[in-house]
Amino acid sequence: MKRKTYEKLVQPLNHELVAMAHWAKATGHRICVLFEGRDTAGKGGTIRAISRHINPRQCRVVALGKPTETERSQWYFQRYVPHLPAAGEIVLFDRSWYNRAGVEKVMGFASDEQVEQFLEQVPTFEKMLVDDGMLLFKYWLSASQEKQEERFAERLEDPLKRWKLSPIDIAARTKYQDYSAARETMFAATHSDHAPWTVVDYNDQKHGRLTLIRNLLDRLPDTHVPPEEIDWPELGHAPLTEEFTSLQPIPDFPTD
Repeated sequence: MKRKTYEKLVQPLNHELVAMAHWAKATGHRICVLFEGRDTAGKGGTIRAISRHINPRQCRVVALGKPTETERSQWYFQRYVPHLPAAGEIVLFDRSWYNRAGVEKVMGFASDEQVEQFLEQVPTFEKMLVDDGMLLFKYWLSASQEKQEERFAERLEDPLKRWKLSPIDIAARTKYQDYSAARETMFAATHSDHAPWTVVDYNDQKHGRLTLIRNLLDRLPDTHVPPEEIDWPELGHAPLTEEFTSLQPIPDFPTD
């Protein structure tokens, strides 16, 4: 999809996303969205598209690193619980507790017993969240290995994107089918009525972004809340200019 087409189609969705945030704040609803999927699929870009026009104090992105020694000794879900949304908040997980059923399983960071225990516990954990009133959405972003290879190559060649490559990415290239098998096992155990999975095709990232955002908005209740009226009186005098005594602004960036 061309950038111009995408920008035209995403604009009305941006307004709906802002309305969603206003509705959540006004009603106290808690919205939690999990983004899982193939490396390079486009999780980060989608998260930025959703959060772009929302107050960052209300909409938080959670992307946890490797667990510490202390966290490894805790109940597996414990490190995620503090990041769950409070009233009026929207939390977007860039990968989530499903790391255990994906990368940890495929790369051997978790034992078979740990993965099995996770798959048994997670439906109950998520039902507790939903029963408590949380709006929980789980998305899997899909991409073919051909597209994945193209995007890895782009990251390798672009110095602005090289930071996205990690040793795990290099190892994961040879385990595409293993990730597919792990995903299917995960879906079979954790796709439930109270917390279903939604798969979105991200071979075209812009199109996938539009599809996911539209799906998310359609699954929410009516989010229309009349905007608050703001009393905006006249300034009462001519606009003032900046005046400095102790310091002066640095020279402007050269444009020639």
